[in-house]
This record gives sequence, C-alpha cells and structure tokens, in this order.
Amino acid sequence: MTTVNEPVATRAWEGLFRLTAVRHTAAAVLAVFGLYLLSGVLGPYRDLQLAQAAYLVCAAAGLTVLTGLSGQISLGQGAFMAVGAYTAALLINHLQWPLAAVLLASVVVTAALGLIVGLAAARLRGPYLAGATLALAVGLPSLVDYQPLTGLLGGQNGLSVVSSPPPAALGETFPLERWQAWIACLCAVITLWLLANLTHGGFGRSLRAVRDDEVAAALSGIRVARLQILAFVVAAACAGLGGGLLAFVTTLAAPGAFGLALSLQLVTAVILGGLGSLSGAVWGSLLLVLVPSWAADLGGAAHLSHDVASNLPLAIYGLVLILVMIAFPGGMQGAFRRFLALPASMGIFGGHRTTEERK
Repeated sequence: MTTVNEPVATRAWEGLFRLTAVRHTAAAVLAVFGLYLLSGVLGPYRDLQLAQAAYLVCAAAGLTVLTGLSGQISLGQGAFMAVGAYTAALLINHLQWPLAAVLLASVVVTAALGLIVGLAAARLRGPYLAGATLALAVGLPSLVDYQPLTGLLGGQNGLSVVSSPPPAALGETFPLERWQAWIACLCAVITLWLLANLTHGGFGRSLRAVRDDEVAAALSGIRVARLQILAFVVAAACAGLGGGLLAFVTTLAAPGAFGLALSLQLVTAVILGGLGSLSGAVWGSLLLVLVPSWAADLGGAAHLSHDVASNLPLAIYGLVLILVMIAFPGGMQGAFRRFLALPASMGIFGGHRTTEERK
C-alpha cells in the first residue's frame, strides 16, 4: 500500500507546488505592471515614498519568515540593514561596481552575518533571543565610532553614496526618483516572489512545524537547529537587500538611520500587517512610510509644538497597533480576508448554501 500511495502523494505535492508557483509568478507580473503604471502618475515625492516602502518591504518580508513562520523573535533586523547599506556604499564609492552587483553583494555579505548570528540564536529561546538581537541592534551601528573604522565608515556622518543615474535611453529629463522607485519596487517584488515560493514548499511547512511544536518537529525528523539557522540567513539576506536599496535611494549610509527604532518599526510593521503573512508585510511597510507624513500634516494643521509633533508618529503607531490587535488579531491582512469572506457568508454572491451543497 505504501509503495503505491507514496508516488501518488509526491506527484500531488509537486503538482500543487507548480500551480502555486504559476500563481505567484502571475501575481508578480501584475504587481510589476501595476507599479510601473502607478509610478508614471506620481510626483517625485510620492515616487520617493514608493521607493522607501519597497526597501522596507524587503526587510519586513524577511522578518515575517523569521518571526511569523519560524517563531524566532528578532529585534536586530535594522542592524542587518545597516550591514547591507554600508556594503553597498563602500562598493559604489570605492570600486564603482554596477548596481546589480552591489545589491547582490549586500545580500551575500549580510546573509553571511546572518549565518553567524543564527548559529548563536539557534541555542537561545524567547526573551534570551530577543535580548541577544536587541544587543545586536544597539551595538552594531555603534561600530562606526570605533577608531580604526571611523575613516572607512565615515563615523557619525556616515558615507555619501554616488547614486546611479537613470539610463540614457530613458532621456535626460527622466526623474531620478522614478528610476529609484522602479529599482526598489522590482527588487521588492522579486523578494516577495522568492519568499512566497520558498514558504509554500517543504521549507515553509517545516518552519511552521517547528514554530507550532519544536519537540514534535524534532521527533518527526526535522533538523530544528539547522532550519532555524536557515531562517536567520533568509531574514538577514532580505534585510541586506533592503539596506542596499536604502543607500541607493537616500544616497547615504549613516548610523542614525539604523538605530533601535528602525528594528522596532519593522517588528511593528510585521505585527500590524499580519504575523506570518507576506502580504501583511507590504501593508505594514506602507504604514511605516505614510504615518509620518500623515502625522506631519496633522501636526501642522493642529499647530502643535515641534516636540509634540516629532513624537506624534510613535503615538499613532501605538494607537493603530492597539486597535488592530483588539479588532483584528490577524493584522490588516486578516482583516482584509474577513472582509472579502463577508459577502459570501452573507449570501451576496449566490445566496446561502445548504449543508448538502457545501458538501
């Protein structure tokens, strides 16, 4: 019986994976086309916001895999972004590498650091892991003040990055912000496509098994420690890409951009969007970009003092986080799913089905 059914089950999983990959590819193509059209009607400021959201999506998506699917708490994603940003800045300024090679190098270097951190993190659990990654988030950006590295990394002033201009084929008047938005959005879509296919295969199923019951996963033959290390490598690689894009978009790699606040914001984005949901990482990243803009408009309209207005985004993040967690524990993506399921449950599209019809 086993020898007959196993190939059938294997073919069924392979067929499901191919179907899922086709669906993800179609969604990625549509996303690229939609973002291309959107950038064409946006002004320079909105294009810049789109690029900012895109590099945050890369980092948040990696954190979604690590925390939402693997169950490992990490407060050091901002530090991995710093490594990617400084790698990109050094390669662009000193070696004049092409942008594609620079971004790939940022991914590889940060993934290597993620491997080292993952080896230590695989031995830690819960608050101990959170504390270790918190120390990474605080300590790594401060290395710029270490005297032998100050000349190389620019100290607190950071490194200015020579931005790659748009190709000449696009015309001399083609906006730089739109070119940056194109590159960042393309990288974000590719990242989401890769992670979606990765997490819908055996790797994703194993991660969920470890998250739900580590002991049972180990007894079923899953190598828990190796899987947790790989999750850290994936998260770090995504953060490195996000950091490289940040340096490309902002033309600066400075320690002030990678403080503890950035790591906490990325955790907030993952929770707000929906823990374990790649689509949720998109919604959460958009909030990270749009809330400060909304807060600035609100502060100006209410004539708030500078001190109050500067802290307003944090207050809005906290308020939105509380409301989402109370009303929609599954985050924004969970709320959208419930909203889309509501018409069917109310019988709007075809009415209520009987028990026999549901069978």
